[in-house]
Amino acid sequence: MDVVHLNQKQLAARWSISEATLERWRSVGIGPKFLKLCGRVIYRQVDIEAYEESCLQISTSQSAVVAHGQTS
Repeated sequence: MDVVHLNQKQLAARWSISEATLERWRSVGIGPKFLKLCGRVIYRQVDIEAYEESCLQISTSQSAVVAHGQTS
């Protein structure tokens, strides 16, 4: 199985957010896990998808994961 990686620019485009937002998230410890290799930041697709899953909502007051009794 090949591991797919996205760089900061690609992830920002995927989510329609700025690269600065991703930089800020990393500095405060939110967002998906990332790798820093040789000064470059990359994100594994599996970690991006896990983060997206953790953000799923079924209403404005409850997340989909908690609603189904699954906690991480």
